[in-house]
Amino acid sequence: MGTLRVDSLIVEKSKAGPALRDELQFYPKMLGYLLKYLLKDHLLRDVEEVIVITDTIPVKKKAKAVEKAVKETLTEMLPDQIKYRVLHHASKSSFGLQVADYCNWAIFRKWERGDTRSYDLIRSRVKSEFEIFRTGTRKYY
Repeated sequence: MGTLRVDSLIVEKSKAGPALRDELQFYPKMLGYLLKYLLKDHLLRDVEEVIVITDTIPVKKKAKAVEKAVKETLTEMLPDQIKYRVLHHASKSSFGLQVADYCNWAIFRKWERGDTRSYDLIRSRVKSEFEIFRTGTRKYY
């Protein structure tokens, strides 16, 4: 069994500046911040390819725009020698996306409602939770 590591970016969209609130800018930019944090922990010279898997975006026009923005973010962020792919899978047919959805939901419940029942089940796998629009230091659990 592989090791599960959970890193979470806690985002309160209402705290974002108006220019960033457009979803075609907002979500790719947040993904970029999360990936930048994750990849700084690794020696990039050992990384050949980054694969980003998202849930299927139901509106075709929006899906193309989001994918373009994610690719632009990856191009800006990654060294030239590192390849990347962006894949879209239906979460109902992807075990990995289902695990990610559960972890995100458990973290959301903790932050939004103070309910830690589900979070407690994954707590040992959570490496970090970074509240991006809060001043101060990162929270590590």
